[in-house]
Amino acid sequence: MAVLTVNEFEFLRKLISIESTGGTPVPGKPYGEGPYAALEFFLDVARESGMRTGMLDGRVGWCEFGPESSPTLFGIVCHLDVVPSGDGWQTDPFDLTFDGKRFKGRGIVDDKGPAAAAFFAMRRLMNSDYEPPCRIRLILGTDEERTCSCVEYYAEHGEIPTFAITPDAEFPVIYAEKGIMNIKVSGPASIVSAEAGSAANMVPASAWMTTGNGKTKAEGRTAHASKPELGINAIFELCNKLSSKGFDFKKSPLLNFINNEIVPCKQYEYTGCNIEDESGRVTANPSILKCSRDLESLIIDVRCPITYKMEDITSHLASLAKPYGLNCSTISSMAPVCKDKNATEIKILTDIWNENMSKYYGFEESFREKYSQPLAIGGGTYARHIPNTIAFGLQAPWQEDVCHQANESRRLSDFEADIDVLTEAVKRLSSAI
Repeated sequence: MAVLTVNEFEFLRKLISIESTGGTPVPGKPYGEGPYAALEFFLDVARESGMRTGMLDGRVGWCEFGPESSPTLFGIVCHLDVVPSGDGWQTDPFDLTFDGKRFKGRGIVDDKGPAAAAFFAMRRLMNSDYEPPCRIRLILGTDEERTCSCVEYYAEHGEIPTFAITPDAEFPVIYAEKGIMNIKVSGPASIVSAEAGSAANMVPASAWMTTGNGKTKAEGRTAHASKPELGINAIFELCNKLSSKGFDFKKSPLLNFINNEIVPCKQYEYTGCNIEDESGRVTANPSILKCSRDLESLIIDVRCPITYKMEDITSHLASLAKPYGLNCSTISSMAPVCKDKNATEIKILTDIWNENMSKYYGFEESFREKYSQPLAIGGGTYARHIPNTIAFGLQAPWQEDVCHQANESRRLSDFEADIDVLTEAVKRLSSAI
């Protein structure tokens, strides 16, 4: 198994230390100072390592090695931006810590860690006797957590890989991704002040409301919006606290809507979608709440099964919201994706995973049958935005998913296994495409 070097650890430490949450655009830095700084740092080190590098309009960059004249391009697509740190951290989220077994820091799982592991795999191959049959390129986006416009820009202005993987999901190979919508429920000015959440794709970990009787706070636990059951939604906790205090919800049409139509529902039934297909059930995460003298609004992140009509969910929510005097609209939407399970590349990646799964912490022999085949997920990856791309790893399916959570962490042994897996992917796929 690969062993992380001191040089690689230092690179990882510096990368995590850059607070690359999306920010206010400035000239040449369309996603703010932090994402650009992370990209610039990464490309500087790649260039110093002897790789060819490039950057497109400060949005996305790349580094590569291999025969420059080859028309074939194998790609690995990662991102360097991160979600806000959120509450509940036991350490500084932007100071990589290591307790002898685990790294801890924002981005170590999503997606700075995988980007670094891919870079280390490429650099090790480049410095060995390996002679790639084509060019090997690591593509680095900087706005995945908000809009993915970075790689959409690359798809329009950069070179499309012959085939690519994005290690920003889980194992085994991802052949399908649910549809994703952000739906906004809004209404007129409120006589209460309330807030929760900082990003649509995160379960809110804290919420508060202020009236003339004082301030009510509620705590939850953050998680990725594609798996809201792993978190505790602070908006729900706030409503429960207000109910116990005898709060008159009619003071806020939006809070009244949430308390009556959303909080009591099981399995996210308020979306009106009760089907289940091969990609799973619908999930819905009320994520950003704002009530003020100007307006009331709630953003809900919805992940739709691949066979369901996404517009039906907006229509159903609108019918629920109308009696409360609220409007409902879709503010963003990404259609589901589904690839051929029997494609050669998917078969190769499936083999690589099956050969290496025992390296990941917590492995049991019974997992070989349970986790050996391609799967569908609720998360959204770059595979939606760059042609010829599929998601592959790096989360072992039996491990706790700490993506977007406080105290985001990854075992050293798993990180070293990541390097092995990505090394094999580069070698086998570059020869097969």
